[in-house]
Amino acid sequence: MESLKGRLLISGAGLFDPNFRHTVVLLAEHEEGGAFGVVLNRPLGITVADAAPELSEVVTPGERLFAGGPVEPGRAIIVAEFEHPELVTHPVVGSIGLLGAGETPPGLMRARVFAGHSGWGSSQLEAELKAEAWIVEEARPDDVFSPEPTRLWSSVLRRKGDAYTMLSMMPFDPTTN
Repeated sequence: MESLKGRLLISGAGLFDPNFRHTVVLLAEHEEGGAFGVVLNRPLGITVADAAPELSEVVTPGERLFAGGPVEPGRAIIVAEFEHPELVTHPVVGSIGLLGAGETPPGLMRARVFAGHSGWGSSQLEAELKAEAWIVEEARPDDVFSPEPTRLWSSVLRRKGDAYTMLSMMPFDPTTN
């Protein structure tokens, strides 16, 4: 099994689970025992300062809290970009890694806070990939910290090329088309 850690999972046309419809997930871990990641494109209508004041010092003022997935929605997951990636205790891809609660390493450049995460048990993600529920793409720092996260699903699909252009325009609810 090839690890997809640090890659994006883009929900495919046939994935109708409301937890993952039109989502882009950054995989923070992927191994034989399962996978773990956060949904990058579901900002919530509340700021980090209002939801978790103790975490407000790691994000820019006014930064919104994101729904990271349906698993443990009361648990905060912090994804950050670091000037010195060699100091990151939980690296994901390049200079992006997970920040532990109470950690503020030198060179913290930017961070996002996610309520909950997305998780897959052993072989579950592999079965979903085989069923073409997900499209895999390389992650870029600007994906993780997109200034327009609600447009991330369609923009990542468009950068994959012409074969994905039509899918990128598919509405959330195809019956409204």
